[in-house]
Amino acid sequence: MASPSQVLVSFLLLSSTLILASTNPQNSTDGAVGMDTEELMGLFEVVGALLEDPDWAQMHPYPCTDTPWPGIQCEVGQEPDSMFHVTKIHVGPDVATPACKSSPKLSQSILKLPYLKVLSIFNCFLTTKVSLPSYLFGASSSLEQLVIKSNPGFSEEIPTTLAEVATLRVLSLSQNSFYGGVPKELGGLSRLEQLDLSYNHLTGEIPLEIGGLTSLTIFDLSWNRLQGQVPCSIGQLQSLQKVDLSSNRLVGRVPSDIGKLNKMVLLDLSHNLIEGPIPEALSGLKELEYLVLEDNPINTGVPLFIGKLGKLTVLSLSGCEMTGSIPTALSSMGNLTTLSLDRNKLTGAIPSSLGSLPHLGQLNLSQNRLSGEISFPVEFVTRLGKRLDVGGNSGFCTTPSLSHYFDAPACSSSAKSHNRSWDEKHGRGTDDKRLKPSWYDGNRNSNASVGTQWGMLLWCFSSILTVILMGFLC
Repeated sequence: MASPSQVLVSFLLLSSTLILASTNPQNSTDGAVGMDTEELMGLFEVVGALLEDPDWAQMHPYPCTDTPWPGIQCEVGQEPDSMFHVTKIHVGPDVATPACKSSPKLSQSILKLPYLKVLSIFNCFLTTKVSLPSYLFGASSSLEQLVIKSNPGFSEEIPTTLAEVATLRVLSLSQNSFYGGVPKELGGLSRLEQLDLSYNHLTGEIPLEIGGLTSLTIFDLSWNRLQGQVPCSIGQLQSLQKVDLSSNRLVGRVPSDIGKLNKMVLLDLSHNLIEGPIPEALSGLKELEYLVLEDNPINTGVPLFIGKLGKLTVLSLSGCEMTGSIPTALSSMGNLTTLSLDRNKLTGAIPSSLGSLPHLGQLNLSQNRLSGEISFPVEFVTRLGKRLDVGGNSGFCTTPSLSHYFDAPACSSSAKSHNRSWDEKHGRGTDDKRLKPSWYDGNRNSNASVGTQWGMLLWCFSSILTVILMGFLC
């Protein structure tokens, strides 16, 4: 008795024969564009090994024309080739529910699709342990984008043969279970624009050969177990716009060569073991919008050059053991939307000029050693609400108008400072004796008290004498 898989294959063969009879240009009377027999068979076999739907081939006998499927794209070949070719296969929850069968396979028939440019598989290999066969990707491949995402079933080392796919522009193997090192061979992919190996179990060091990816714009190795230092060869990647190496075990300092990447928009090295100081060469990142270094033992002051990064919108130095005061230079960053300096050892007062940043929507200065008066404008405090956090700083006080916003006492000198400013504005200094009796002394002692009593007696005697004399005159 034939197994279900044998029945399915027989059905696919019969279906493809019928399809080809009606679509092959050589058999067509109306000049319709068809598909190559082997290529169509390869498509049916690849999709059939992935999808749960046993009727897929029957429902989509003309996948490039009359019965299309959203996960398949085709293109007509250039003259003299006038046939359809499959150029994209995408399988995921957005095109199929469920996305894949319970025990999917990556069929070897993918080799029958020589024009395939894009292969993307999402949430398919969830429990079944599979490998990414090295024979599927070689020098003969036309792949430009390989995206294998959210497939924990892929539990193996990344095949080094991927480096032979010279046409590859996007390689995304994110959120899988790949382990081992980052293949140094990948550094030879000179056309690669995006490399995303995040959320895996990769170990070892980032290879220096990464510096050969001269077309790279996105470099993401976050959420792995990588060790060693950030390679200085990253500074050779002049097209880089995003670097995310967060949540690893990287050590050492930030390479000053990164400051050469004048197209960089995002730099995230958070949650590592990187030490300070932060090189001033980073002041050359004029396009930088996101600088995230939180939870690293940097243990230095907040660099003054950061104030020169005019396009910066997010600055996070939380939990970096930062010391010293908050630079007033940060107040010149007009595009800043988020400033996080919490969980550090910062001292001194909060620059009131931070309250004038027009786009700031989140300010976290909690868990430091800050002190002094909080003197932000009321409208600034109201706008941020709970997104303004200064808790965990025991030395704060505030003005009466802000006392109900913060868990801090009113500054005892606030009223005095206000009165003193008013007096000085009107030409009345604090030592102006014109408003005081000649016997007044701010540091009164017993002699002063006696003098005061004698003055009062003299005043009384003068008053009585005046009354007597007025009576006499009358």
